[in-house]
Amino acid sequence: MTATSVGRANAVTGAQQPGWAALGGVLAGVLVFDGALSLALEVLYLPAYIGGTAFPVSALFAVVVNVLLVAGMSVVVTRPAAMALPLLAWLLGFLVCSTTGPGGDVLLTDNWTTPLLLACGLVPSGFYLFRRAFPGIRNQPAT
Repeated sequence: MTATSVGRANAVTGAQQPGWAALGGVLAGVLVFDGALSLALEVLYLPAYIGGTAFPVSALFAVVVNVLLVAGMSVVVTRPAAMALPLLAWLLGFLVCSTTGPGGDVLLTDNWTTPLLLACGLVPSGFYLFRRAFPGIRNQPAT
């Protein structure tokens, strides 16, 4: 039996190698941690300025990174609720950063950049998650 026939036999029977399930769990955990870590970096760079004008480049970073985290999670799991775990970690971190700390410090202030970060972090990745959860909606003709 050659190596290619062994690979085909596993692919045909649907058998999975023993280590792949554990590796998928580790990858899912890393993606959830990356969701929280990316929020920490986005909050730190949110009050960036170019000259005298506020330029929240981290909101654009949130759009790209959160969609990539949900897309990466869709490789590991198939359920939409499990795909949303990095996004939920991001949202939990956002809520923690918007509350006051022990000394009364607030990381996310009440200016226009905070809701922009929230919208840029949730809306595009939520739309991507919706399209992954309901793939048949885009093929239906409009009436």
